[in-house]
Amino acid sequence: MASDDIAQLADVLSKTHVGDRELSYKGLGLKLDNAESVEDLVREIEQYQGLRALRLEGNTVGVEAAQAIAKALENKDLLQRCYWSDMFTGRLRSEIPTALRSLGGALMSAGARLTELDLSDNAFGPDGVKGIEQLLKSPSCHTLRELRLNNCGMGIGGGKILAEALMECHRQSSALGAPFKLRVFVAGRNRLENEGASALAKAFQLMGSLEEVHMPQNGINYAGVMALASAMRQNPELRVLNFNDNTFTKKGTLAMAQALRHLRNVQVINFGDCLVRSEGAIALAAVLRDGLPILKELSLSFGEITEVAALVVAQAVMEKPYMEKVDLNGAYTDWRTGPAIQVHRSSRIIKILDDEGEPDDEDEDEEDDDEDENNNDDADDCNEEDEEYGEIVKENGILRKEDSPVKPQSPFFCSAFQGEGKMKKVLLVPGQLLCLEHAVQQEYFPQHHASLLHIFLSKNSEALKSCSSARERLSSALEKKCHN
Repeated sequence: MASDDIAQLADVLSKTHVGDRELSYKGLGLKLDNAESVEDLVREIEQYQGLRALRLEGNTVGVEAAQAIAKALENKDLLQRCYWSDMFTGRLRSEIPTALRSLGGALMSAGARLTELDLSDNAFGPDGVKGIEQLLKSPSCHTLRELRLNNCGMGIGGGKILAEALMECHRQSSALGAPFKLRVFVAGRNRLENEGASALAKAFQLMGSLEEVHMPQNGINYAGVMALASAMRQNPELRVLNFNDNTFTKKGTLAMAQALRHLRNVQVINFGDCLVRSEGAIALAAVLRDGLPILKELSLSFGEITEVAALVVAQAVMEKPYMEKVDLNGAYTDWRTGPAIQVHRSSRIIKILDDEGEPDDEDEDEEDDDEDENNNDDADDCNEEDEEYGEIVKENGILRKEDSPVKPQSPFFCSAFQGEGKMKKVLLVPGQLLCLEHAVQQEYFPQHHASLLHIFLSKNSEALKSCSSARERLSSALEKKCHN
């Protein structure tokens, strides 16, 4: 190691002590190849009395360096939190399991009782999971509360190994009278697919202690989603469900909706990019109407939801006292109702999401080729679909008796508004409200839209303080429209 590197290392080490008995080397970008390169780090660890947390993320650790660090950890029985994400950049995939076994073995030898383990952003694959398998089964993880393995490339094989390790941990800890109670599980971007997700679902069902589950972008379709839904039902303390960018379809969404009926503590649901489709969205709306009393955030964006279904969901969540954010962006909406909306009740701001860009050339060409051939079929399909959803709404009692019936819109005006997160804060002035008042009074303005707008207005009255006169006029016009 060059002398200037050692000097730099010594300088940063003097700043590594932080509160809560944590020693942090986070983001230093150190290339730790051998025992010599970690001499000062090892000394710091050995001299730190009562070490509870160790941060090594943002450095790159080789096998020999890991073994030296492990040696220093063998006496750290109070260590509880290991933040070891992004720790093997540039290392051979074959090196990583060996390094992990050394570090895990040290924790077991020390008799540490971990509460948090973060190994995210380490592309170690199934072999890497084998590297932590014994640690996860050991008494050192009987007390584990948070496990983060985001973006590790575990694959189906790694998911199965992980699931078996978690179940073995639960079996052993239960035999000792203190069952394993994992609360937070993070494993996004791991290519788990159906088999890996189903294996993990068995572990989740056995534990029954989860509060947060984050499994976005795992290539899971309805078979895996149904297994996960059954498992979620057995975890009554769930607060956060994030399955973004998997493929639910109708079967998976209906299964998840059924599971949500039994959960009372859910605060955040992220089913965005999950292809929940309109029937699934309406099933979720029924659950929203009757359950999920403390829900704060809901995302069903880009799920191939029609305007009818999106409005049903929006109406269902408006009665939720703690609701802060609803994302229905990407719904198929009528041009007359404008783009999909995202409501932030906490800030009393309505944010509008739309797309000012053009469609991709490739998509445009494909649409042009097929337009004439499919136009009539599409029109018939859309009419049938809207009528079907209208019937589902009525049959399930999702709209209350005083609500206006859902009126299907013309299929020829349907389009997907690709928001891509572009949000514009709209400054309200009296003129805008007066224009809206005039529009509401017209015959073409749908009554059920007036009802929904009236709810928005009543919930966001504080934001319209500066336009109180125009607000009252609009409110009066909306009330008349609703009772016509």
